Amino acid sequence: MGLLKILKNKSYFKRYQVQKRRRRQGKTDFQARRKMIRQDKNKYNTKKYRLIVRFTNTKVICQVAYATIGGDKIIAQANSSELPKFGCSVGLKNYGAAYCTGLLIARRTLKKFGQDGIKGKEECDGEDFHIEEEETDQKPFKCILDVGIRRTCVGARMWGALKGAVDGGLHVPHEFNNFPGYTKAEEKGAEPSYEAEVHKEKLISGHVCDYMESMKEEDQTKYEAHFSKFIEAGIDGEGLEDMYLECHKKIRANPDHVPPASKGVTWTRKGNKVTSSDGKEVNRSVKLSLKQRKQKVAEKIQAAMAALAADE
Repeated sequence: MGLLKILKNKSYFKRYQVQKRRRRQGKTDFQARRKMIRQDKNKYNTKKYRLIVRFTNTKVICQVAYATIGGDKIIAQANSSELPKFGCSVGLKNYGAAYCTGLLIARRTLKKFGQDGIKGKEECDGEDFHIEEEETDQKPFKCILDVGIRRTCVGARMWGALKGAVDGGLHVPHEFNNFPGYTKAEEKGAEPSYEAEVHKEKLISGHVCDYMESMKEEDQTKYEAHFSKFIEAGIDGEGLEDMYLECHKKIRANPDHVPPASKGVTWTRKGNKVTSSDGKEVNRSVKLSLKQRKQKVAEKIQAAMAALAADE
């Protein structure tokens, strides 16, 4: 038998470095992140803004942020759970809600920097629009779209948030290749086509309207179960378009965030029992010191040894 060299020896493991925590958790694509935040050496300490779009099971989250050596700094934030204040009370994670959230973050960001005179595109028609091509007194506010680890497939909801931010007046470099309504060229040398009407239908949730109406005709019981929140809010397929268009107008009129009023509830602790001023009681264990934790472990060991001795 020949010589077998052990490569993963003690020296190997002493030099081994684990991946970053968010890489191990599968939450951050650091290769893409480096490309987005990297700056030229002659532009040192010039902020490079990102439009961050994320989706949860219940809402759409949009943020405008820039990176520093101490971590990301958030400039403005908007999420679809705020849309009920603007008249959109249901369907808070679909394509139409993503458009509204993108529009909201754009108007808030521009207002913060005193650029709310830039109106963007006030009509939601699905046409391709770039603010830097328009004649404006101020230079457009530029952001880079940050989609995280989501796949940038055709018709994904992230493009709704992008379109909302662009129509709201932000300069986000993009092409319409992934928008709904885009069709590749069938022959070599031919030009692709883009139907703005198809995209507009998605922006005002026309696809949801069609689905609601077809389900209502086919299965009334299933319709009442699937769209119970819509029925409770008194919204049917025909009123869905008006709801979103009205939401767009209200966002443009006043995009400010209004924090909820404080309820003035105070909490008092007595041992492990915590009582609120409105009569609610909960149990929360008091944090033990290191000495108390060690004493607790020693008592458990002693009790286990005593039980073992008694059995013998």
